[in-house]
Amino acid sequence: MPHSALLASTRLFLYLTLTLALMPVQALLLVVRSPLAVRLPRTYHVLCRRIFGVRVAISGTPSQESPTLFIANHVSYLDITVLGSLIGGSFVAKAEVSRWPLFGWLAHLQRTVFVDRQRASTLNQGELMRRRLKAGDNLILFPEGTSGDGNRTLRFKSSLLGVADVRIGERSIAVQPVSLAYARLDGIPIGRAFRPYFAWYGDMLLASHIWRMAGLGTMTVAVHFHSPINETTCGSRKALARAAQDAVSHGVAALLSGRAVAPASAPAAVPPLAATGAVH
Repeated sequence: MPHSALLASTRLFLYLTLTLALMPVQALLLVVRSPLAVRLPRTYHVLCRRIFGVRVAISGTPSQESPTLFIANHVSYLDITVLGSLIGGSFVAKAEVSRWPLFGWLAHLQRTVFVDRQRASTLNQGELMRRRLKAGDNLILFPEGTSGDGNRTLRFKSSLLGVADVRIGERSIAVQPVSLAYARLDGIPIGRAFRPYFAWYGDMLLASHIWRMAGLGTMTVAVHFHSPINETTCGSRKALARAAQDAVSHGVAALLSGRAVAPASAPAAVPPLAATGAVH
């Protein structure tokens, strides 16, 4: 796959310039508790998408209920930029991310909820997530627990989905499954063999992967927002996790094959990707 060192250098320079300029602004907004502290990260992610040549083909409708727990498959660090540009909310991330140079600082500035994989910590972390949801904050969760190769969806871990029992007044909070697929590069479908150029998983080195990704052309990421569900209608946490995984897996398979994502009860339509929704 062609790689341009000049393009990579330019994109990374612009990204670092933008990031270093906005970090103190966001920190100040958090200190003074300004509502702009919620809006600025979304604007930042939109600008990052443009810098790295990421277009998004959107289908479905993002939940407008507040709060909503968004549940998505996880492919790459670019998922943060893509979903962060579409959803006004905070991410749930593994605790070690908080200690990463630069990216850890950015996560703190976006009010990320950090979770420890140790079972003993799950109760306290679940309570922190509940408090954030009860305060009206949207949360974005990757229930696979790690990133995959982009060709399939890994099994969802149901433990942290226990926070879906939060009720606002008389209703359960909305849980919206989201499918995400790295579909095209410069308008050409990305095959299975080339998807690792965008997917970051296993023992891949982060710095070298970012350098390689930044030197590629314009990529299209397909994102589908499924119909919201909740724990009350599903009956249990495990049933909710199964329903969310079924929806996300079905959506990823459809997006990778260039089909529109039909509801589970309806046959899948087969228009080309460009017709599945708005492209930004």
